[in-house]
Amino acid sequence: MAEKVLNLADHRHNLLYNSIHEAIWGFGIAFHTTYAVIPLFLKMLDAPPIIIGSVAGVFTACAAIPQIGIAFFGQRIKNLKKGLIISHSVMIPPMLFIGFVFAVFAPIGTKAWVIYFVCFMLFSIGVGAVFPIWADFLELVHLPERRGEFFGISFAVLNGAGFIGGFAVKKLLDSVPFPSNFGYGFIIYSICIVMAVILFFFYRLQPKEKHKYNRNFNVFKKLVAHIIKSDKNYRRYLFSRMLLAANYPAISLYAVYTYEKLHFNVSEAGIFTAISVLTSSIASFTMGKLGDKIGHKHVLVLVFIGYIGALITALFATTMAHTYLIFMFLGIGQGGFLTTSMSLIYEFAGKEGDKKIYFALTDSFIAPFALFFIILSGLLIPIYGIGKVLMALGVFIFLGLISLTFFTAEPKTFREKYNPADSIK
Repeated sequence: MAEKVLNLADHRHNLLYNSIHEAIWGFGIAFHTTYAVIPLFLKMLDAPPIIIGSVAGVFTACAAIPQIGIAFFGQRIKNLKKGLIISHSVMIPPMLFIGFVFAVFAPIGTKAWVIYFVCFMLFSIGVGAVFPIWADFLELVHLPERRGEFFGISFAVLNGAGFIGGFAVKKLLDSVPFPSNFGYGFIIYSICIVMAVILFFFYRLQPKEKHKYNRNFNVFKKLVAHIIKSDKNYRRYLFSRMLLAANYPAISLYAVYTYEKLHFNVSEAGIFTAISVLTSSIASFTMGKLGDKIGHKHVLVLVFIGYIGALITALFATTMAHTYLIFMFLGIGQGGFLTTSMSLIYEFAGKEGDKKIYFALTDSFIAPFALFFIILSGLLIPIYGIGKVLMALGVFIFLGLISLTFFTAEPKTFREKYNPADSIK
């Protein structure tokens, strides 16, 4: 009997469930955004600038820690649904714990932000354990020729639900005393993760291609090195992303920088989230469809133009209208980034390449540079102030954009030719 091949009906079935999954996730994540909620939460806990500015970068760096190992051991997973559900269970305890601590005990001061930040790092590592398996799983639930549409619609729904979540965040932060209000938000996020994970049971997967998996880690390392050495265009992409890693501390500083300028109510974090995810929803769908037509690398250039727009607006912001505009630009960047970066992983890997390895390599190479920009920003902010540090970060983002635009080829139309993995000994 022939093995089942994913058809258009299966694709649409999975798109429906993936959209519901992302809707639940999007509502929950509104209570724990790295660009608004967490930086303002840490600001209210009197965390130092280097900690506040590190949020987005630490998330990326910690998520990178387990990915190479997961990419290797993930080869042995035969039941991807089961593997994905188990890997998600690593994320939930840290988030649920900090939710309970801040909702019930309501700690403040140095010990409070240290407790939160440790749990945040553990949560981020848990996310990293999920990513490579998730990349493998998603490959089996959508049609390649409709990839941009699949991710675009899914992430558009995620951000649409986040728009609703943003107003829920504002209501919660206004109604409950600090820091219990944030704690209840973290609990809501934990519950949403559990609900979203349950939906994985209902996806239809096409069978994984049967091939010889590499169970020797030394050979696996040679394969990783072979990819880096032979795929010159992928190396150029990595170089661009290394420079663009300057965007991570910038993202975490916008809310705090404008808060220090304008002294708005902290509950505005909910409005910032709503604005960002609304524009993210539109960007996810439109950039996903556009990427299918013109190439996702070209669309990623537009994504970082949006990020630069957020940075420039932040530097010149003098009113709340300017602040809202920052998060509109940020939404364009984040919405397009989710869709295009995921699609590019599959395009760089091609049909034969291991998506888990490309996913893990990308984050692993970017993580040290994200940490570098975080540490540098943290050291320089007390000396020069957030404004000048943002300008310096903007220079690196601009250089990364130039590298991505003019020196990285579109992988859909240009691929390096290199030996298959089976030839590597």
